[in-house]
Amino acid sequence: MTLQALIFDVDGTLAETEELHRQAFNETFAEWGLEWSWGRDDYRVLLKTGGGKERIAAFQASLPEGARRLSGDEIKALHKDKTTRYGALIAHGHLELRPGVADLIEKAREAGLKLALATTTSRPNVEALTRACWGKAAADVFPVIASGDEVAHKKPDPEIYNLALKRLGLPPKDCMAFEDSRIGLHSAMGAGLPVVVTPSLYTDEEEHMGAAYRIADLSRQNWPLMLVARLCSD
Repeated sequence: MTLQALIFDVDGTLAETEELHRQAFNETFAEWGLEWSWGRDDYRVLLKTGGGKERIAAFQASLPEGARRLSGDEIKALHKDKTTRYGALIAHGHLELRPGVADLIEKAREAGLKLALATTTSRPNVEALTRACWGKAAADVFPVIASGDEVAHKKPDPEIYNLALKRLGLPPKDCMAFEDSRIGLHSAMGAGLPVVVTPSLYTDEEEHMGAAYRIADLSRQNWPLMLVARLCSD
């Protein structure tokens, strides 16, 4: 393996964003007059479905007969409102990067590695995160971005990682993926990538069989040996 690029998931991997997503969903449901409220246990289950619009559809499919259901267009509109609310929450300072993320990305850039994102979240959510955490546009931090609104199939399908690899112009053996969840792990593995898993608040009880490494976070003392060799050769 000649490590040339790092490909990151966003939600749960770069930052513990899922609580903010859950808050944004619940506040948007209330705004729409829906008697829906996703608790933490509910959301842990819902996160097994990749993509916010897909998550809403999966949730309402489980509702009892006669309960209010949204049309496809209504789901899109509600999700758009939720995305706006999520961005506002982040803009008000409710987000920090997970331990080691900023350091790893800085060292990777210094070492000449390419940096990419492969996420099922939408591009506006990506922009909100990088503005809040780096004070920069997403493309200024991650020159290659594959986001959920660009693919037909969400994780665990490998389509999003295949798109990122195509844009990087690199084979999977020369890249390393960073994920926090089982569906993300399976997506990256499906594209042939070795994967480092850092379980997050909502995925710490999952099994992550097949991961090259499963570590608590991306603090330097936890970096896999191949990263140490590539980034700390000085």
